[in-house]
Amino acid sequence: MSKKILSHFAPLLVALIILGLIFCWPLKKTIEKPKVWQQASTSMASNVFGGMAIKNPAIASGEYVPFFGSSELSRLSPFHPSVLAEKYHRSYRPFLLGAPGTQSLSQFAISNSLSKELTNKKAVFIISPQWFTKKGMEDLEFNAYFSELELYHWLLSIDQVRDSDRYYARRLLGFSRIKDNAKMSAILSEIANGSNQLSRKQRHYLEYNYQLLQKEDHLFTQIGMLSKEKKINYFAKKLPSEYNYQTLDSLAEKIGQKHTNNNRFEIDNVFYKSRIEFGLKGLKNSQRKWNYCQSPEYADFQLVLNQFAQSHTQVLFIIPSVNQKWSDYTGLSQEMLQRFAKKIKYQLQSQGFTDIADFSKDANVRFFMADTIHLGWRGWLRADEAIAPFLAQPYQPTNYHLNNAQFFSKKWQNQENIE
Repeated sequence: MSKKILSHFAPLLVALIILGLIFCWPLKKTIEKPKVWQQASTSMASNVFGGMAIKNPAIASGEYVPFFGSSELSRLSPFHPSVLAEKYHRSYRPFLLGAPGTQSLSQFAISNSLSKELTNKKAVFIISPQWFTKKGMEDLEFNAYFSELELYHWLLSIDQVRDSDRYYARRLLGFSRIKDNAKMSAILSEIANGSNQLSRKQRHYLEYNYQLLQKEDHLFTQIGMLSKEKKINYFAKKLPSEYNYQTLDSLAEKIGQKHTNNNRFEIDNVFYKSRIEFGLKGLKNSQRKWNYCQSPEYADFQLVLNQFAQSHTQVLFIIPSVNQKWSDYTGLSQEMLQRFAKKIKYQLQSQGFTDIADFSKDANVRFFMADTIHLGWRGWLRADEAIAPFLAQPYQPTNYHLNNAQFFSKKWQNQENIE
């Protein structure tokens, strides 16, 4: 009987012990261990980019540059930014922020949590066309990468509510993870509906919970953090000792050819075999009606630009292409993708974000893409030709001029063509 009682109450006892640890553990906000930073920088673990204990001091150190993106960052090859930086002893190491499914709302939360560390610094941001769907970020993806710690950080950073804060609050209220939290929904509803600042009672509630979340972050942020260091070192050994673009491009073409020889689309063999081959017939002309020019994602992306402007971050934006052999098969319009690139570049350039590497016209370059939509061997090498000099040059003071009235508007979200 005693064993039965013990097994029944064991989970509760464990929970109480963990809760006691969180309450009693001395508040230490960051982990100042360079080895841990190195492991975390390539892990792309949600508890790392959704936390602040590791990524914030790593980026504050000046040794790491944030690379914001999504699934393309997880596909390692000899030409991945982390591999090239390691092999050729660059003055920076990428800190990969994002994962498959992260989009502008996730990247806003991450960049806002780094507002101090990104002030007068540089960053790289990869804009994926496939984020810009009719619905924008789905509930499933938002919930998967939602960070309560980053939400509290944002709320506590508000002195006077701005139009960007109201927009973000309204967007958050559309997701089930927020709707299920009555107290948080009430706070966000006030912000969305015109409240200019948090009440003292609300701020006290947020500060108390924020401290608990910081302790939890410090205790558990390394759980499940799988570093890609071994893979990076493995791929680095495949590169020549001296950096020469022509030599590396020839190598990239050779490797790309070897890894895409089981299909006619020049898609990575493993990706094709596991993700495409079994359903190939059903994908013929399946993307003819897809349109990345009309999406709430444009307004979500404006949130990110607001954060970079607020912290005076100089950012290199990278616009990838989509594999043309694949788009010809699925019917995805390359003409539409050019309109997407034109629209997103207008949103950037008209507000002073002029560091842009646009590869949208490289869709038919062989082995530029690793699969259907992710930068590959030659693509990453071309990107490096923009990344390396951008990060080698000193920080240049920014001159951003935001136009939130235009770029948060429904009209802009739905605007099809740019004159």
